[in-house]
Formats: sequence, C-alpha cells, structure tokens
Amino acid sequence: MTRFVFRRLFAALVTLVISSFLVCMLIHLIPGDPVVMMMAQNSSPSPEQLAAMRHVLGLDLPIWLQYFHYMGRLLHGDLGRSIFGSEPVATLLLDRLPNTFALAFTGLAIAIGFGMPLGFLAAYWKGSWADSVLMLFAVAGVSIPNFWLGLMLVLTFSMTLGWLPVAGEDWKSMILPAATLGVTYMAIIARMTRSSMIEVFNEDFIRTARAKGLPETLVMYRHALKPAMISVVTIIGVVFGYLMGGAVVVENVFSWNGLGRLAIQAINYRDYPLIQGFILLFATIVVLMSVLLDLAYAWLDPRISVA
Repeated sequence: MTRFVFRRLFAALVTLVISSFLVCMLIHLIPGDPVVMMMAQNSSPSPEQLAAMRHVLGLDLPIWLQYFHYMGRLLHGDLGRSIFGSEPVATLLLDRLPNTFALAFTGLAIAIGFGMPLGFLAAYWKGSWADSVLMLFAVAGVSIPNFWLGLMLVLTFSMTLGWLPVAGEDWKSMILPAATLGVTYMAIIARMTRSSMIEVFNEDFIRTARAKGLPETLVMYRHALKPAMISVVTIIGVVFGYLMGGAVVVENVFSWNGLGRLAIQAINYRDYPLIQGFILLFATIVVLMSVLLDLAYAWLDPRISVA
C-alpha cells in the first residue's frame, strides 16, 4: 500500500511540472500586451517606457528563461506578483479560494445527495415508468447549460418570488449558484450510479445472496453498493474538477467573489502571473483529487493497490 501511494504521488508531481511548463509556454499565445494595457490607463507611453517596463517585469526575456525563473520562485513558494496592483498572486488566490471551495463542495453535495439515490432507484426499478422518468430528468439536467439555468433560477427565485438574493457572500447567496452547479452534475452521477448498480445486480454473487434468502435491503446495501461505488467514485472525482471549472461561469453569473471571477479579470487584463497562478492552483487541486480517488479505489477494492 505504501508503494502504491508513493507511485501515485510521484505521478502527481510529474503531472504538475508538465502542467507548469505548458502553462508558461501557451500563455504567451494570448493576444494582447499586458504592459501596453497597464500603462495605457494613465498615459500614452513611449516605446522606451514600454521597453523599460517589460524589462522590470522580465517579459523581455526568452520564454524558456522566464519559465526557469518562474520555477525557481515557485520552489520558494512565490507565485510572483500581479501585474495590475503588484499584489502577491498567492495572496489573491488564497483570499478567493475558500469561496470557490464552498461553492464547489456545496454543489457536489447537492449532486451526490440527489444523484446517487435517484440512480439507485432507477436501477432498482429498471424498465419501469419510474426508471424512464428519472432518466429523462437526468438527460434534461445534462443538456441544460449552466449559465442559462442560473439565469432562470435568478428570474424565478430572486426577481419573481423574491426568496433569495441575486448576489452576495452569505449562505443565502450561495444557494442559487450551488443549485445551478449541482443540478447538472446530479444528472451525471444519477446515470453513472444507475449503470453501475445494474451491472452489479447481474453478478453471480448477488444472485447467490438472494438465493440464500437474505433480505433485499441487506443484499442491496451490503453486497451491491460497495462494488458499484468504484465507477461512481470515479465520476464524482471528475465532477468535482468540472465543478471547479464550471464555477468560473457561474461565479460571474451570480457575482460570486471566487477564483472564477478573478480568473476572468486576469484574462481580460492579460495578467500573466495571475493566470499562471490560477491554472497551476487548479491543476494542483485536480491532481490531488486524482490521488485521493486512487486511494479510494484501493479502499473499495484492495486488489487495485497491488496492481
């Protein structure tokens, strides 16, 4: 088990190094010059002033050299400073991270809390009208874009009924954006749970357990649920990554003060250090989630840890 964990951690580290390299290389393909945008706010800078500012920010160096300087600072925990405002990138990201995590975890809790029971019931009632209705709901949930669903929720519960605020930072303001994220991925989890449970229901050990006369509830929860969870855990990890990414759109729809809004601002201003820091932080979260999923697999099926 220890060797299994170290292998996964090493693979995660290699993935992060590759991600940092690709980000540093590709970010310079974004159209626009951040120095021109920054200095044009106050005056019409001369070419000499622009060149001097690029030298101060290190943007006049070759891309590969900028990457080595960036990695050198990164090893000391320094993500650099934002071009606009000169604030430490790490401080900006950490200030917004709790809001995005709260939104993503709440959306994930909604998706799991409703998606898994719906998928379980659809599998148990396979082929019935209830199964068809539940899967129709799941397809509809997957098909609806986040931004459209968010606008409809605002129109219904904020503008028409007046029950919930449109924007803010308290728990009431998080209900609509979390529901927007949760409904879409609830449908995905429901479909995966249904497929996994149907596959397990057809296994020999389930038929044997029923032949022994065990109560149906015991067969479902003790014998069928755990083997089916491997596929479901996989999709939950993927969904969490999608939630973090989907929060970029939803945060802007609901003016939620998280990483998503910060990322959009950084892209608009061509703030290279802030964009790099955001993508690296996002990659780190996804990679760590992948490691946790591998550990969950090993717990659900010990055979995996020796593979």
